[in-house]
Amino acid sequence: MTKKTRTAADESKSARTRERILDSAAHVLSRKGFAGTRLADVADHAELQAPAIYYYFKSREELIEEVMVVGARNIRQHVVETLESLPSDTRPFDRILAAVEAHLRYTLIISDYTTAATRNGGQLPDHLAERHDQARIEYGKVWKDLFVEARKAGEIRSDLDLGSARMFTLGALNWAVEWWNPDGSSTVDVLVHTAQSILLGGLVSEPSTPPAPAPRTPPRKKPAASRTRRVKETAG
Repeated sequence: MTKKTRTAADESKSARTRERILDSAAHVLSRKGFAGTRLADVADHAELQAPAIYYYFKSREELIEEVMVVGARNIRQHVVETLESLPSDTRPFDRILAAVEAHLRYTLIISDYTTAATRNGGQLPDHLAERHDQARIEYGKVWKDLFVEARKAGEIRSDLDLGSARMFTLGALNWAVEWWNPDGSSTVDVLVHTAQSILLGGLVSEPSTPPAPAPRTPPRKKPAASRTRRVKETAG
């Protein structure tokens, strides 16, 4: 009797199924939170039988941990790529404003993974939090560098504590996933413009005119979530 070997097609199908499970878990976790995420809901969204998930992930906790880590890593990658795409002579504070826009758009309308990671960071048990926290810290370093460079350039008021200013900024950006309603009166474009204007008015040495709002972005499907969940701020 010959031993059956996995073909490239088998491997590809397996990888696609695993990705579908992760996508579905991110969808459910971003809406129902850590405590409310059930494998049955994930399987239903992925159009699989719940026991099939255990072929790819040992437990519900392992699946959730992976979603959280991917979400924290992806937002960092997106913001870094946005910053790298800017002209080399972009002012340091304008780089902060670009990061604000990238963070809000990615978290609110692009990535269920990052929405899930942002909403549920403070809900993970300690034994699941290590990898997510490390990814979150790495993302915090991106923002720390942005604020340090802007202070060195004299673009952030010298009377402000830089660490506190950074954490207030990140806390406000992260909290937007809890209260923003895609079906409400405030579009992402308006949200971005408002956030940038607040930073320009409160942080810069000489306040200037914020960039005009970008063309209206059609809201995506995400419903508003519970406003009572605690969001763990990004550390740096």
